[in-house]
Amino acid sequence: MCVKHYYSILLIGHSFIYRLIDWPHIEYTRNTSRFRQQQQMDLQSAILSRFTSALPTPMRLRDLIRQIRASRTAADERAVVQKECAYIRSTFREEDNVWRCRNVAKLLYIHMLGYPAHFGQLECLKLIASPRYTDKRIGYLGAMLLLDERQDVHLLITNSLKNDLNSQTQFIVGLALCCLGAICSVEMSRDLAGEVERLMKSSNTFIKKKAALCAAKIVRKVPELMEMFLPAARSLITEKNHGCLITGIILITEMCEQSSETLSYFKKMVPNLVRILKNLIMAGYSPEHDVCGVSDPFLQIKILRLLRLLGRNDSESSETMNDILAQVATNTESSKNVGNAILYETVISIMEIKSEGGLRVLGINILGRFLLNTDKNIRFVALTTLHKTVSADYNAVQRHRTTIVECLKDPDISIRKKAMELCFALINSNNIKSMSKELIHFLEKADPDFKSICSSNLCISAEKYSPGHKWHIDTIIKILTTAGNYIRDDVVGSLIELISVTTSLHSYAVQELFKQLTGDLESKQPMIQVAMWALGEFADLLTVPTQNLESNDSQYIEPLDITEDNVIDKCEQILSFNLMTLVTKEYTLCALIKLSARYPNTAPRVKRIVDIFGCDHSVELQQRAVEFASLFTKYDHLRSSLLERMPPMIIRTEKRNGIQNGDINDDDTNEDNESTINNALLDLLDPIGFGDALTITDKSNETTTASISQPTTTSNVFDLLETLDLNNVPNNIGNNSVHQTNIPLVVNNISNDIFSTNDGNNLLDNILNNSNSNQQLNYSIEPIVAFEKNGLRIDFSFERTTTDPNTTIISLLATNATPYPIEDFLFQAAVPKTFQLQLMPPSSNRIAENNTGTVNQVIKVLNPNKSQLKMKLRMSYQHNGNTVTELSDVNNFPVTTWQ
Repeated sequence: MCVKHYYSILLIGHSFIYRLIDWPHIEYTRNTSRFRQQQQMDLQSAILSRFTSALPTPMRLRDLIRQIRASRTAADERAVVQKECAYIRSTFREEDNVWRCRNVAKLLYIHMLGYPAHFGQLECLKLIASPRYTDKRIGYLGAMLLLDERQDVHLLITNSLKNDLNSQTQFIVGLALCCLGAICSVEMSRDLAGEVERLMKSSNTFIKKKAALCAAKIVRKVPELMEMFLPAARSLITEKNHGCLITGIILITEMCEQSSETLSYFKKMVPNLVRILKNLIMAGYSPEHDVCGVSDPFLQIKILRLLRLLGRNDSESSETMNDILAQVATNTESSKNVGNAILYETVISIMEIKSEGGLRVLGINILGRFLLNTDKNIRFVALTTLHKTVSADYNAVQRHRTTIVECLKDPDISIRKKAMELCFALINSNNIKSMSKELIHFLEKADPDFKSICSSNLCISAEKYSPGHKWHIDTIIKILTTAGNYIRDDVVGSLIELISVTTSLHSYAVQELFKQLTGDLESKQPMIQVAMWALGEFADLLTVPTQNLESNDSQYIEPLDITEDNVIDKCEQILSFNLMTLVTKEYTLCALIKLSARYPNTAPRVKRIVDIFGCDHSVELQQRAVEFASLFTKYDHLRSSLLERMPPMIIRTEKRNGIQNGDINDDDTNEDNESTINNALLDLLDPIGFGDALTITDKSNETTTASISQPTTTSNVFDLLETLDLNNVPNNIGNNSVHQTNIPLVVNNISNDIFSTNDGNNLLDNILNNSNSNQQLNYSIEPIVAFEKNGLRIDFSFERTTTDPNTTIISLLATNATPYPIEDFLFQAAVPKTFQLQLMPPSSNRIAENNTGTVNQVIKVLNPNKSQLKMKLRMSYQHNGNTVTELSDVNNFPVTTWQ
């Protein structure tokens, strides 16, 4: 080409070059060949490379993808992305950027990789405002990815959306509807709802189905606009086009979920829906809608979900759809995954409506066939659905118990977990023995994550459906041995209570527990804790043959061939293990001190072992050893009487028989008006871990049984107080009437500080002085919500006495609204120095899920100065595998609590 022609082309102007640039963005007809398009693109690139050296051609999207995939390291990938983002930013600064569409497309790909791309939001708005369809397509895609209703920028495209909704091109209208359904806010929904409702009446099925889906999103955002779409939604049910029909059903389903009035309005459409579903089942082969031999399974599933919603708690509607549900359940082929999906929705619909008994059995049998399927996903779905429907037809699910138990051996961990949960739901008094045997066998090979929950549920089931105490004790011991250290703390306490109340099996229980003290003891410490408690109480029964009263025969249980020294040796061996936990050593040390009373000849040896722990690294063990050692010296005359066997415990489940979680038994709240000094002393000692069972609470919130209570006489009261080393004992103790009362031996962290107040007064004086007075409670104080966060709620209710107006009794009620239980719940409170605070023991350290259980705790606050009550709270617990700690201030106490 000569120089003259070269400059002639250059003088044509920028308009010709820009036309060439626009060539790739022209929407060609189908008759345009690819070869001609490629020629035009090559010509454009050649001219741009020669005449626009100041505006370099940007990298194509495919080239950017190749470079990113070719990166060997994450650093190389970041370098490529940062370099391209810097170039894109520089091109965005130019107002007339002809490469905006390509740059935004690359930016969206970078956004999909997880890199920040928010600087391209305004460029998306510019592309949406462009008259070209290709620009609008990239612009709307970018708006759906980079914008949401939380950003104010999205409101700027409202006018563009309104203009495009009125476009004559159906594809542009479709883009606008898709974008509106994805990012619409409340304001945008109100502005454009009328346009969407108009498009739902369009004769174009492409626009109509997109408008119906957009209307469903608007109804979800702004339910009060629902009435606007009712006529159009009802007309969609009569559509022949499956796309319009399925979107119409989606819209109606959303409306029914939002409003009960709309649900009643569409119940008269049930016969129409049944007819549509029947036509789909009876229809022949249709290549347009056939999926693996099933006619439009997507539409069938949507209809089944809507029928389930319309038939819930409605006998008339349920009766109308019973026949069609039975027809779907029997005629659908289950060999393909498509048919299984329809059968699953059919079963869910059968269970949720008021269906006939035979139809429910048919649905559960379908789930039973799912359990035999080789597909793990189908078996998992079947187990999950059976667990949900077990309450609807318990006997029908029981027929598949054998298949469900076999699922416990499945190699998939999720299937084993669901099978375990379903097995516990199927346990009753008739199958408790067989199911417990299978679950214990599963427990032996279960993963560590399962052992804790499985052992705890097994113990609950055994306690609830136990055929006898002997079987119950044998089962719990087997669970303790099998689960090892994965046992929860509540299981230990439950077995101790059971052995305590079963007086006829004391000898059998202690002998069976002693037999388990072999092998790897470090791996079964909960069992050791129960065994140590039993030895401390009933060690003298190890060598005594006793009759098994639980059996029908008169056979005697052969005693163990052991000596007193063998028992002491075993306790000493356990104390010498370094891997034993502090709690286990506490149980063993308490058992040793009791063995000195059971085996009087071993008292010198027990004293030597106890003295060793007087200088232990653990402060808890050291203090216990020092306190126990004093029983061998200064108070040796009290030791044998103080360490007598504990009376049978009162099991809380027996006291609350027939009462659901959260209810309160009158026996738990009524107080004896004729309380004595010793009862007041017990009330004072309860907050630090004493009571009838004489438990010990350490700083790790682990409660263990330590010692026993022993009947004594009035003459021993002052000896006991001297043993406790309590100062400032009130002089009026001797003036009260105390005859044949029970004084417990206190074996715990004794400190005078817990009985002293900040002003030097003795808190014991206040309680003892008021112990015999008839207290009249004031119930007029309004309760408050002290804390509510993440499903945990703590309510305070208040009581004040007329005899002691300075004391406020706060009753704490903790509930859990989450689907997971709260474990190891610990509540702590603090008040200003002018107040005195006393926390009573909680009813439990576990809060059941979904508000099915509560934890109760009493807080006593002494306010001598009548100051305004303020309190700081600290809650710590385990939830769904995570440790949670919450802090809160309570400043909204009612005035009547402190004035």
